[in-house]
Amino acid sequence: MPPVPQHGQPAGLTVWQKMKMGAAMGAGVGLTMGFLFGSFSILRGGAGPRGVLPTLSQYMLGSAATFSFFLAIGSVIRNDGELPPHLEAARLQLASPVMRSRAEGLSNMRLQWALEKQRRSSQ
Repeated sequence: MPPVPQHGQPAGLTVWQKMKMGAAMGAGVGLTMGFLFGSFSILRGGAGPRGVLPTLSQYMLGSAATFSFFLAIGSVIRNDGELPPHLEAARLQLASPVMRSRAEGLSNMRLQWALEKQRRSSQ
């Protein structure tokens, strides 16, 4: 079933929207990873002089900031194309590949080797 067309909104996401979405996903992943690694570190080595909650929150916020920064940049870079995604997919399907399969590539290599061997033996 094709998606329902949306009227009054641009067809694709803007760069700013992509960056915010990447940052939000990175923050979620970072908070989770910070909780896991921070909890393990506290259980393994103790909370330290500041206590459990400040130590755990420092792990979580540091990890969330790092992940959100890199995922925001990565989502903008990855989605920064000239064509919308559906047109890019159509272009890739219609473009003729250099070699269609491994078997065809192997047969082309063997043919090139045979031609080169024949050329060398005739010289």
